[in-house]
Amino acid sequence: MYDVAERSGVSIATVSRVYRTPESVRVQTRERVLAAARELGYVPSGNARGLASRTTGVLGLCFPDYADPDAETAAAGADADDDHAVMLYSDQIIRGMERAARRHGYALLIAASLDGGPESLVAKVAGRVDGFAVLAQTVPTSDLDVISRRLPVVMLAGPRGIDHLDHLVVANADGQRALTRHLVDDHGLRRLAFVGGDPESPDAEARFRGFREACRDAGLTEPAEPDVRTAMMTQAEGARAAEALLDRAQAAGADHPEAMLFANDQMAVGALQALAARGLRVPRDIAVTGFDGIPLGRIVRPTLTTVRQPIRQLGEQAVELLVQRLRDPAGPPVSLELPVSLGLRESCGCG
Repeated sequence: MYDVAERSGVSIATVSRVYRTPESVRVQTRERVLAAARELGYVPSGNARGLASRTTGVLGLCFPDYADPDAETAAAGADADDDHAVMLYSDQIIRGMERAARRHGYALLIAASLDGGPESLVAKVAGRVDGFAVLAQTVPTSDLDVISRRLPVVMLAGPRGIDHLDHLVVANADGQRALTRHLVDDHGLRRLAFVGGDPESPDAEARFRGFREACRDAGLTEPAEPDVRTAMMTQAEGARAAEALLDRAQAAGADHPEAMLFANDQMAVGALQALAARGLRVPRDIAVTGFDGIPLGRIVRPTLTTVRQPIRQLGEQAVELLVQRLRDPAGPPVSLELPVSLGLRESCGCG
């Protein structure tokens, strides 16, 4: 920094302001300092900044690894050759957080696997960031309670769990309720099967609750449990669930469902492939719907009817809450519910 200041003919304080608050330095001066820094190969030391300000300039994101190897295969089969096509839920949260973090001058540290135990992972992340977002049910509440006493934590999805934490969720039940009503009211479908996820998943359970409420409102049997539950909400599990529903109906000598509603898009895409392999035409023989609005749903054939949640906005809003909390640590906790929308496409008979 001393060398950059000397070469550009400014004070050390001005060099510091160029990197910390560039808008406070005249354009000509800023460009002269940056040119000198490039010539000298100067990069600001994050560690030195942290010692001076007691901050890291980094925000964290902690969630399980939701990678689905079948997503790339499905995208390739649909002739989609760009990475955007295989972006899943977690990928879009990352993109949203990265965009907002960069806007506020922060870097993003991502912990996308829970191998080795969530406690140790979160402890490592918490020691390196100024605040972090964590997916609900990912980390034991007791650990979050301890960590949140010294740095901001935003909970993504599911119940807040700890009253004093900021919290973000999407309108899962509302979205699934609206989609189920669409199938009943607009397409006249009555034999509906819901494929859910792990009962510990707050999002999956909220979506099933919306399905139940819509069935009750329509005068249909209100199920106590999803017709099938899957341990992992992947394409492979969706394919297996679709086959199980067909086999169950055949064994009972009954008609197969008129519609299969899946708790996420990845499972629904897997079901489309399984149903095609069994000779069933979607939507003529059976309708299929998902939930999330990942790009892959627009690429597969038939295109997937879904509930679009603002996944990228979820990541962006998480950063906004963290930055706000860093500025106002004593403010009241914030809980936001982001709206969803229906994406009506070919797999239910629309589009």
